[in-house]
Amino acid sequence: MTESITLDAIDQRIIAALQQDARLSFEQLAERVGLSSSAVLRRVRRLEGDGVITGYSAQVAPERMGLSLSAFINVRLEKHTTSQRQSPMDSFRAAVQGWTEVVDCVALAGEMDYLLRVQVRDMEHYARFIRDTLLRHPSVQDCKTSFVLERVKGRAQ
Repeated sequence: MTESITLDAIDQRIIAALQQDARLSFEQLAERVGLSSSAVLRRVRRLEGDGVITGYSAQVAPERMGLSLSAFINVRLEKHTTSQRQSPMDSFRAAVQGWTEVVDCVALAGEMDYLLRVQVRDMEHYARFIRDTLLRHPSVQDCKTSFVLERVKGRAQ
C-alpha cells in the first residue's frame, strides 16, 4: 500500500485550484494561493514528484462527441481453473484496455468483480458492445447494466 503524503493548507489550495482549472499559469495559481510564482512552481513539482498530482487532462462533453448514452456495467468473471494459461482477471484486465467504450474500470469486492463506466452513441451501440465484445470475452460470466438518467455530481467525462 502506498503511504500517504502530508499536505499543508497551501498544498490543498493548490490542488483544489488545479482540479478546478489545470490550465492556470503559475502566476495565476500563485495569486490564488498567496505565494510567489517560484514557490508555487516548487510545490507543484514536489506534488508531482511525490505522486500526489498524477497528470493533467481535458474534460470533454461525451454528448458533443456523439456519445449520449452512459451506463454502468457490473461484470462477473468465471473462476480460475488450473488448466488455464492466463487467469480470467489478467485476461479481462488486458482486454478492457482496448475497449474504447469503457471510460473507467474498477475492481470490486462483493458479488461482482468489476464495474465499467461506458459511453456509447445509443442503445444499438450499447447492445453491439455487450453482445459482440463484453459477453464474447472468455472470462466474462455475467453482467448487469444500469443506465445513467442524469448526472447529479461529477466530472463531464
